[in-house]
Amino acid sequence: MQEYLQFPQIDPIIFEIGPIALRWYGLMYLLGFLGAMMLGNARADKPNSGWTREQVSDLLFYGFLGVILGGRVGYVLFYHFDYFLQDPLYLFKVWEGGMSFHGGLIGVITALFIFARTANKKLLELGDFVAPLVPLGLGFGRIGNFINGELWGRVAEVPWAMVFPNGGPLARHPSQLYQAALEGFCLFVVLYLFSRKPRPVGMVSGVFLFGYGVCRFIIEFFREPDAHLGLLTLNLSMGQLLTIPMLLVGAWLIYRGYKNPITTPAQQ
Repeated sequence: MQEYLQFPQIDPIIFEIGPIALRWYGLMYLLGFLGAMMLGNARADKPNSGWTREQVSDLLFYGFLGVILGGRVGYVLFYHFDYFLQDPLYLFKVWEGGMSFHGGLIGVITALFIFARTANKKLLELGDFVAPLVPLGLGFGRIGNFINGELWGRVAEVPWAMVFPNGGPLARHPSQLYQAALEGFCLFVVLYLFSRKPRPVGMVSGVFLFGYGVCRFIIEFFREPDAHLGLLTLNLSMGQLLTIPMLLVGAWLIYRGYKNPITTPAQQ
């Protein structure tokens, strides 16, 4: 009988001081935010970057609001719209958990659009600046999912399959770590290297959207679909269906970039 890995017993709370608790999940998001700020400031400090550190801070603040608000609204509308119809206040019950990357992406794009108007910058130029900052946050966030023992993978027989505390008795893919590696750190390296040279406006954004879309679409074959949704059209998960528009828009931006001679300066 094959033996599988057991989920490591990690306390989700790092330490508590009275009513204040620092959780690993929150720490992961903090690390992602700090990484984005450091990288953004490093770009702003370059000669003729067209950015100041104050603008980077404002941009990250707008982006943070977009992630939180868009992620929550997207989760409710995409995955639990039935709950919302029964109780519209469910939208505000953030303590019950639930965030959607695709909703967060829509929220960030909306935030960038607002910031672009206030900062007198073009939306695609903002997208090119922000895109390489995002994967670090995604990677750390997925590690947080793993530590929390949530969003596990499908039942598997690979040697590294793992029995999760709330995933039943069967071993599963640690798909959170797959996502951390591909959507997070591998995509970061690709975007970091790609944006080091001048590129057509919108092309870095296109590589991010297409690259994330490919990674997410593949990993969804190893990730357990939401129990109340299961597999949908063409036997695809909700995550895969929501990723298709990203693939199309990303491919269009890349194609457009090759046809567009206007370039932005190297970002790193």
